[in-house]
Amino acid sequence: MVTRRNFLLGGAGLATAGALSQLDWFKALKQEYPNVLMLIVDDLNDWVGAMNGHPNAKTPNIDRLAKQGTLFTNAHASAPICGPSRASMMTGLAPSTTGIYGHIKDDDIRAANDKAAHSIFLTEYFRKHGYYTAAVGKVFHYRVPSGSVDDYGGRVKGFGPYPEQNYVWDDPRTNTDWGPFPERDDQMPDYDSAHWIANKLNEQHDKPFFMACGFLRPHAPWHVPKKWFDMHPAKDLFVPPFLRDDLQDVPEIAKSVTDHPMMPTTEWAIENGQYRNIVQGYLASVSFVDSCIGIVLDALENSEYAENTAVVLWGDHGYHIGEKDKFAKMTLWERATRTPLIIKPPQSKGQQISHKPVSLLDLYPTLVNICGLPKNESNEGRDLSPLLADPNHPWQHAVVTTYGENNHAVKTERYRYIRYEDGSEELYDHNIDRDEWRNVAREPGYQNIKTALAKHLPTENAAWSPKSFYDGNEYFLNKTIEAGASGRM
Repeated sequence: MVTRRNFLLGGAGLATAGALSQLDWFKALKQEYPNVLMLIVDDLNDWVGAMNGHPNAKTPNIDRLAKQGTLFTNAHASAPICGPSRASMMTGLAPSTTGIYGHIKDDDIRAANDKAAHSIFLTEYFRKHGYYTAAVGKVFHYRVPSGSVDDYGGRVKGFGPYPEQNYVWDDPRTNTDWGPFPERDDQMPDYDSAHWIANKLNEQHDKPFFMACGFLRPHAPWHVPKKWFDMHPAKDLFVPPFLRDDLQDVPEIAKSVTDHPMMPTTEWAIENGQYRNIVQGYLASVSFVDSCIGIVLDALENSEYAENTAVVLWGDHGYHIGEKDKFAKMTLWERATRTPLIIKPPQSKGQQISHKPVSLLDLYPTLVNICGLPKNESNEGRDLSPLLADPNHPWQHAVVTTYGENNHAVKTERYRYIRYEDGSEELYDHNIDRDEWRNVAREPGYQNIKTALAKHLPTENAAWSPKSFYDGNEYFLNKTIEAGASGRM
C-alpha cells in the first residue's frame, strides 16, 4: 500500500515507491484516497422531495442521493447571493473576512483583500495533493479562476437559452421570467454539463479525482421544456403561505436591504393571476435540473469509481417564492439562506438526517478530512465528520450568513437572530413561528436569547472589497459606489 507521505509528495513519491511500478502505484493511490464528485445547484431552496419543502416537488434523483448519504436539513449559505456564497465556500473564508459581499469576477477573488490573497481554492487544494481536477458549468460565480482546475468544460454566457421576447416579466435588470422554453432538454446548458461530467466518469483516471458540476437551473429565467411544466399543472399547485403585512414589524433597514424593485412582488403576482404560474416555473426548473443530476449519478453508479467516490450536493443559497412579498434571494431570512446539503462518503452508512445547523463554509474542511488530506489551517468552517458519523452528535455551534458589511443572521436549531449594521434587530423563534412572521426581538422574554446569539456574530467585518460589486437594489448600489466598484448583477 502506498503511504500517505508518498502521496502528498506528488510526483516525487513515485521515486520512493520501491518495487511498485507506476501503474501499481496509481492503483494503490486510487484505493486509499477517495474521489470527490461535487454537484452544485444554483438558487435551490428546500423544494425537493427529501426535504418536504413543497408537497408538489418531484426530485427522484436528489431524493435517491439523500437516501444514500446524510441530508442536512438546517444547512445555510455564507451569503444569500451567488458570488459571495461560492467565493466563501471555495476559499474556506467567510465574507466578513474577505470583504466579498457582492459578485466578484473569478480571477479577482484573491485580489479582494490581503486575507483572500493567501487563500487556496478547494479545487487547487486537491490538485496540490495529487488529485486530477475537472469542472464544468457554474462552479464559482462565472466559470472557474484561471488555472484552478486541470480540465474545464466551460459554461454558456448568461442563463439561456432565451426566447425572442420574455413571456411575462420583462425588466432588463433581472433574468426573471417564466414559461416553457425551449423544446428539448438537449438545448439546455445543464444537459450538456451533465453529459460532460458523465463522460469524464467513464474515462480511465490514473489518480484520484475531484470533479465539480455546476448547474444553472433553477436560477431564473424559469424556462425549461414544456414536459417539465406539464409535470406540475398550475391549477393543482400548493402556494406558499403569504402574510400581507409581514414586514410591518421589521426595522427600516431590513426593508431597504431587501428591496428588489426589478423582481415581481407577491402582491403583483396575486393581482395578476401569476402566483401559481411562478410556482410552476420554479418547480419545473427544479425537476429539470434533478433529471440532469440523475444523468451524473447514473454515470457514477455504472462506473468503476462507484465504491470509492464521495458525492456532495449543495445549493448556493435559498430563494423566496412569494414569502415575504418577494420572488428573490438576497435577504437574511430563512428562505434565502437555507439550502439543501447532502454528503455521501465513499463508505456511507446509508440514509441519515441531521437537523443541526451547518454552513456551506463547512464543506471545505469536511471534504479534506473525508479524503485523508492534511488540514488547511486557514479554513474557517467546521469539519462535519462527527455529524456524518452520528447525525445527532452534540453540536453547540451556530451558523452565520452575511449580506453586506456588518449585516448578519445567526441560525441555531431553534432561533434566527438578525443584526444589521445600524444595530437594528430581528429574532424569530422557529418552535412557534416557522414562517418568521413574528419578530420577537423587542419582547422582554427573549432578551437573554438575543445576548447569547449575539456572541456568534463575527468579530471581524472587513470593508467592502473594491473588487466585489452588486447593483441589485438602491441600498447595495450605494454601497457599491462607496466601495468604488461597479457592475451589473
